[in-house]
Amino acid sequence: MRAPYPHAALRRLLHPASLAIIGASPREGSFGLRTLRNLRGFTGAIHPVNPRYDTIEGVPCAPSLAALPAVPDCVIVALGRDQAEATLADCIEAGIGGVILYASGYAETRKPELIALQARLAAMVEGTGTRLLGPNCLGATNYAIGARMMFGRMPEPRAMDAAAIGIVTQSGSVSMALAQAMERGVAVSHAIPVGNACDVGIADLIAYLAEDETCRAIAAVFEGVEHPRQLAEAAALAARAGKPLVIHKMAASEAGAEAALSHTGALAGNHAAYRAILEAEGAVMVDSLDAVMETARFLAKAGRPRGHGIGVVLASGGFGVAAADAAAAEGVPLPQPEGATAETLRAHVPEFGAARNPCDVTAMALNDDTAFEASAGAFLADPAYAALMVVYPYADPFGATRFESWKRLAARHGKPIACYWASEWLEGEGVLRLEAEPGIATFRTLPRLFAAIAAWLKREAALAERTGIAPTPPAIRHATATALRATPDRVLAERAAKALLAPYGIPVVPERLARTAAEAAAAATALGFPVALKAESADIPHKTEAGVIRLNLADAASVEAAFDAVMQRALAATKADRIAGVLVQPMVPRGLELLMGARIDPAFGPLVAFGFGGVMAELLRDTALLPAPFTPAAAEGALRRLKGAALLHGFRGAPPVDVPALAKILADFSRFVADHTDQVEEIDVNPLICTGRTITAVDALIVRR
Repeated sequence: MRAPYPHAALRRLLHPASLAIIGASPREGSFGLRTLRNLRGFTGAIHPVNPRYDTIEGVPCAPSLAALPAVPDCVIVALGRDQAEATLADCIEAGIGGVILYASGYAETRKPELIALQARLAAMVEGTGTRLLGPNCLGATNYAIGARMMFGRMPEPRAMDAAAIGIVTQSGSVSMALAQAMERGVAVSHAIPVGNACDVGIADLIAYLAEDETCRAIAAVFEGVEHPRQLAEAAALAARAGKPLVIHKMAASEAGAEAALSHTGALAGNHAAYRAILEAEGAVMVDSLDAVMETARFLAKAGRPRGHGIGVVLASGGFGVAAADAAAAEGVPLPQPEGATAETLRAHVPEFGAARNPCDVTAMALNDDTAFEASAGAFLADPAYAALMVVYPYADPFGATRFESWKRLAARHGKPIACYWASEWLEGEGVLRLEAEPGIATFRTLPRLFAAIAAWLKREAALAERTGIAPTPPAIRHATATALRATPDRVLAERAAKALLAPYGIPVVPERLARTAAEAAAAATALGFPVALKAESADIPHKTEAGVIRLNLADAASVEAAFDAVMQRALAATKADRIAGVLVQPMVPRGLELLMGARIDPAFGPLVAFGFGGVMAELLRDTALLPAPFTPAAAEGALRRLKGAALLHGFRGAPPVDVPALAKILADFSRFVADHTDQVEEIDVNPLICTGRTITAVDALIVRR
C-alpha cells in the first residue's frame, strides 16, 4: 500500500492551467462536445484535439497531441476503450500531468480480461509523472478556476465563500446530485468522482483537498476502497489540516456490497471497521446520503466546539418538545441554564413561556424580539454551551427579518447557530440568504440537525483522545515477541495466553496446573475454595462447548471427581499428549461480564472489540470497535457510548465499575495487539469480570498467524 499522493502530484490534474480534449467533436450529444461546452468558464487555455476538424464551436482544433503549441497540464480523453491505451501512452510520453479517462467497460464488468485491461492502465502510469483519473469516470470539477472537466451536468460556477465544500465520490451521478446543493446557496469548491480509480482514488483526493486553499470541509461518498488504511491516512491529513471530513460509506448491507461490485468494481469492506479506523482519525461518518452536505456545511461553518451542550431558543412550545426529543435520540446534551444565564432567562421570558432549555420566549417575539435576543445571547455567552439551535417555521419576508438578529448573535459570540428549516417550502423565502451567513447552518430535519451536532462533539473528543499512548517498555515487548515465536502451536491455550498478556497490565486470575486429581485438590486447597477446573489444551479453544469446565467446587472431594470428569471429556476431544493438564483457579465473584478481543485484519489493520458479554454481546451486539493502539481516554469514550453504559455505573444495587481502570486495561490490551500484529491473528479475552473496583481476565485465547 502506498501513501496518498501528495498535493503537488495532483495539481496539474485537478488545477490545470491548460487543457486538451482528445476526441473533441462537433457532433451533438458527444462527450467531447459536452466537455467543451462545460469548459466555457475555464480561466486557462483549451485545446480540442481531432484531425478531422479545424475548429469546434469557434475554438481552434489541433490534429494531434504533438501538434499543440505547448504540453497541456491535463488531457481529457473522450474516446472509447479501444483507443484509450494508446492515447494514454501518448500522454505519458508527452509529459502530461493528468489524464481524465471517460471510457467504461473495465473492472466494473467483473470480467477477468477487462479487469486485466484496467490493471494495464494502472501499470502504465505507475512511477511516471502522469496521474490518471478513471476509467469509467464522469470527469472532475474545480470551481476555483471554472473548470468543469466533465461530460455530465454540473451547476454553473458561483461565488465561493469561506465554508466551501470539496466533494469526492466514486459515482459520477452522486457527485452531480450533491453539487446541486449550490442551487440553494451551499458553496462547493470541487466535485470529483473517481470512477474505477485504477490510479487516483478516494484517499488521494481527500489528501489533495486537505491542502487546497479553497476548500474548508470535505464530503466523501464511496462504496469501498482497496486500501482502507490509506483512507485513514488521508483522514489524518485532513484532521491535521483542520479540515472536517464527512464520509458516507455506502454498501453497509450484504446486498449493497454486491451492488458495489457490479457498479464500480470497488471492494466494499466491513462497515464497522471503516467506521472504527476513520472516526479514530477525526472523520465524521454519516449513515445516510441525505446528511452528507448539511453535515459538511455545518462543520465548515462551526469551527471547533467551545462548550459541551446546546442551547435551544424558539417561540414555540411544540417545536421545543420536538427539539428535546430529537436531541435525546442523538445523545446531544441540552443542559439546563444556571447562574447568570438562568437569571437572564427569568428576567425576559414571560411566565407563560419556558425559562429553561429548550427556551420558549412565546409568540410575544413576533412583536418584540428583545426576549429572544437576550435569551439567545445568554446561552451563547455561557461556556457550557457550544452552539444555539433556532427554528425558521414559516418562510416569508417577515420570518426572514429574524436573520439579522441571528447573524449579530453568531458574530458577537463566535459560536455557530444551527437553524431547523421547519417550513415545508424547502426552497422558500430566505433560503439563499440564510445559507450565505457564515455563522448559521441550515438543516431540513431535526434528526439530521442533532446528528450533525452529535458528530461535531464526538469528533472533538476523538481528536483530543488521539494523543497520550505510552510505548511498551522494550524488555516486555521483546520478551513477548520471543515467546510468541518460540511456541510450536498456532493456538495458544488459556495459560500461555494469559502469561503473555499479564506483563502488559492485563489482570489475570491466579491459577495452578494440575496433572492428577491429587494435584488438583492440593492446588484448590492452596488457592482457597470455591474453585473452577478447566482442561488446558490448545486443541480445545472453546471449553464450554467441549464440556471441559467445572465451576463452584467447594471441597477436595468434589475437585478430584471433577478432575476425572474434565479429563474424560478432554480425551474425547483430543489426544492425551495434547492435554497439558487441568487448570485450577479460585472462583471470581459474580460481577459484570465484559469481553475483550482483537483481530488483525489484512485490510484494516489491528482492531480491538470490547463490550458487554453474554446476552448483551450475542443479542444486542453491544460492543465497540477501535483501531489499536488507543488511549485510555478513547476507551473510556467508547465505553460511554455503549447502549448498556448505565451498567458500568451500578445498576439495581450492583457496585459501579472502576471505569478509568477498565479503560486503562483496554488501552494496555490494545498496545499488546499493536505491538505484535506481525505474529498474531486473533485474541479473545472472555469473560473480563468487573466486580466493583476489581477487574479480572478469567479466560484468554491467542491465535498466531
